[in-house]
Amino acid sequence: MATSEVLVFERRDTVALLTLNRPAQLNAIDGVLHRSIMDALDEIRADDAIRSVVITGAGRAFCAGADVRDTGRARDSVTQNDRIDDLMWFGRQTLALAELDKPTIAAVNGIAAGNGMGIALACDLRVGGDTARFRTVWVERSLCPDSGCTWFLPRIVGAGRAADLIMTSREVGADEAHAIGLLDRHCGGGDPVEAALELAHTIDRWPPTAIRTAKRTLQHAMTSTLRDALFHEAAGHARAQSAPNDAAEAMAAFLEKRPPVYTGT
Repeated sequence: MATSEVLVFERRDTVALLTLNRPAQLNAIDGVLHRSIMDALDEIRADDAIRSVVITGAGRAFCAGADVRDTGRARDSVTQNDRIDDLMWFGRQTLALAELDKPTIAAVNGIAAGNGMGIALACDLRVGGDTARFRTVWVERSLCPDSGCTWFLPRIVGAGRAADLIMTSREVGADEAHAIGLLDRHCGGGDPVEAALELAHTIDRWPPTAIRTAKRTLQHAMTSTLRDALFHEAAGHARAQSAPNDAAEAMAAFLEKRPPVYTGT
């Protein structure tokens, strides 16, 4: 299991709970934590017993972004292309999370800023309580938005709001975040981790192949034409039905009026 000093990896039945564990640094991402996240996602991808993922932060923050003191990037790049490749560690982390073929939920327990906001946006769902806050921060530091923020944010809150949040770098509290879609579920004064785990277990009741297919089809439809989306929906049906044990179990449980037991096979 990919637990390290900076990333706690726990199993809660069918759910993998990843806790960014640099509370003194507000869980800012350095090179060690970045590699730990990538290793954990590789392990989760290969483990069929894990059906969904919850990501949160230790202490009073979700993630304050990249640790400017140590992000694991090379500092002596010779060419502009080398420098771009160095900086693509943000992108590689975003792709590994977004392309994971299992549902991902961010339990936002405090500030999610910069790269930390990018991690939350790359998840399929975001759950937060009263302490959840979002801030883009990049322009404050004379930087370009990264971590997929320019791709996810307009799709989640709309182009105008995305421009507002990026160009003003203002902080968004929990109530506004829920109103504009940054938070899918607002648990008020409750524990966002417990709320996210409950949501994950609700999702995990359904056939794993169907859930994974739904995720891929939704992602594809975000950038496709209607005709193309309809084709991929039909292909998704075929893919979901290619898991004969779960397909048969779904029908048998319905006819026998009992809870189904899915295996993902």
